[in-house]
Amino acid sequence: MPPDVTPTSAHPPSRHPVGEGFEPELDRRAELREFLRSRRARLGPEDVGLPSSGRRRVPGLRREELAQLAGVSFAYYTRLEQGHGDTMSAEVLDSVARALRLSGYEHAHLFRLARPELHGNRQALPQRLRPGVQQLLDALDGVPAYICGRRLDILGWNRLATTVFGDWSRLPPREHNLSRLVFLSPAARDRFADLEAKMLDIVSILRVDAGTHPEDTELAALIGELAEKSNDFRRLWARHHVRCRGHGVQRLRHPVVGELALSFEAMGLPGDADQTLVVHHAEPGSTSRKALWLLTGLTASLSGSAS
Repeated sequence: MPPDVTPTSAHPPSRHPVGEGFEPELDRRAELREFLRSRRARLGPEDVGLPSSGRRRVPGLRREELAQLAGVSFAYYTRLEQGHGDTMSAEVLDSVARALRLSGYEHAHLFRLARPELHGNRQALPQRLRPGVQQLLDALDGVPAYICGRRLDILGWNRLATTVFGDWSRLPPREHNLSRLVFLSPAARDRFADLEAKMLDIVSILRVDAGTHPEDTELAALIGELAEKSNDFRRLWARHHVRCRGHGVQRLRHPVVGELALSFEAMGLPGDADQTLVVHHAEPGSTSRKALWLLTGLTASLSGSAS
């Protein structure tokens, strides 16, 4: 396991610290400040066509270099990096995003932190799964599927999902959360063959949630709990990584059929804010497809014996 990395921060510690440099209150200005610093630190002068001046005290571009690239004054950019994004125009933020070479997700995250009013600052509504969505999950035969909501709460699933990932129905409702399972449950962690990649995905999604719903007290409590209990979470949270993978491959270790390589597709549900349908499937003719068929039959036999 990679060594723990303690994040550094110039702002005062939280009144309820759970780790050095960690802000469980999800202070929007502090998030903006640390996000910009982390993005600036990953770029060197040679990456953006500037002459290198030799060894630097800290890695990455200096503020004045970034301001030059973005076409704004040093004082103006400094105000932004101090967390005063509400005074910046959309054009300035776009220029900074281009200078920092932000991805699409990072660009949107910058705007959510700096100018939340441009995104409507949606109110976090109670999460409920429509009966029709659960019926859809049950109708998906041969593919494990589940619904994730805000904070990565697992709102619903089909029987095959519990066979592949573990029987979530046996857990208390509070534990129906992907981030708690991946960071705090040894049994769940053992299922992921590439645990580091899965943990980074989880942290990245929580970062997006934090930028979208900074007033969500349940989200703040969840992040505080994970930071207090998991060195891995603190290490990855300090990276300020922002990404939401809509598709990819998940490698799993199953106690019955061994290793599985399952492709996944994540699709937002129209009309159901912050709810995502995640469906896994295996390549036709692959060992994983045959293993999934075996698990489908096992699930059906267990379901029949229980009825």
